[in-house]
Amino acid sequence: MDDKKLSKRLSLILRHQPEKAGLVLGDGGWVGVEALLAGLESIGWGMSVEDLHRIVETNDKKRFSLSEDQQMIRAAQGHSVEIVSDLEPVTPPEFLFHGTATRFLDAILVDGLKAMSRQHVHLSADRETATKVGQRHGRPVVLTVAAGRMHADGQAFFQADNGVWLTAHVPAAYLSQPSDP
Repeated sequence: MDDKKLSKRLSLILRHQPEKAGLVLGDGGWVGVEALLAGLESIGWGMSVEDLHRIVETNDKKRFSLSEDQQMIRAAQGHSVEIVSDLEPVTPPEFLFHGTATRFLDAILVDGLKAMSRQHVHLSADRETATKVGQRHGRPVVLTVAAGRMHADGQAFFQADNGVWLTAHVPAAYLSQPSDP
């Protein structure tokens, strides 16, 4: 099986449906590597520890993190299942970016950015990454988020292991008019 398919299976289990493999995610979304491999095996999705390490190391979006002792694994961000975050609030740069499809723009400019089925809104540090994210959903548009002002106004920001910026909600007042990439 190719690594892309294995990575998608890991994402499903570690971000959205841990119960499918008989798992319960701990604080920060962490789960034991042995438990994960056993859970995957129990549903016919077995993979070796070598496969797992290769996927963690080569995933282009760095979706997964292994603990220093290599005994625990988690998805860096993007959980739709509720987890107790172990991320500490950090000061964001003055501006962050959010890529979306043009068809969502009118609603976003009224209601702001919402986490929807996820625990956080995902923001990028650069326009290029935001453009790639937006392209997944249709014709992309990149919104600029006044993250520094939001933070000064009391909104908490976090940064996932893979560099993705996270916050609970971005009110429309902190969004600038979009630029077409």
